[in-house]
Amino acid sequence: MNSLDINQIKEYLPHRYPMLLVDRVLNWESGKTITAIKNVTANEEFFNGHFPNKPVMPGVLMIEAMAQAAALLSFLTMGQKPDENTLVYFLGIDNARFKRPVEPGDQLKLEVEIVKVARGIWKYKATASVDGQLAVEADLMCTLRTVESSAAKPAPVVPD
Repeated sequence: MNSLDINQIKEYLPHRYPMLLVDRVLNWESGKTITAIKNVTANEEFFNGHFPNKPVMPGVLMIEAMAQAAALLSFLTMGQKPDENTLVYFLGIDNARFKRPVEPGDQLKLEVEIVKVARGIWKYKATASVDGQLAVEADLMCTLRTVESSAAKPAPVVPD
């Protein structure tokens, strides 16, 4: 069984707290699927404002968690860890449907399948569930890009 702990995940994803939304990879099969976990805790910053009287994980963050699992699957499929200048960018989100709220204490099970890879564009089918109940599903499209590090860029010259 192929699995990854949080330290191994950090070797593949540039995200850090509070935006790292994958806590563990349970299993993955190169070129096919990944199953990962996001533990949703009451300590998450977004619960302070979404919604204080009935905390619910924002849908956009559930989509982001699925996208991070998809990015992991892409790097694992390619058999390489990205360098600091390689990022995965969203190209599209289609057919997103939210089926149940996700609350503090829930464990979000992320399942992503590669549907197609062509001309640098990765297409995935993704779902997230809690206790076997579908919470969100979407079709995702991403691309991998090398970006110039902001640290390597000289500061712009501003005339006096």
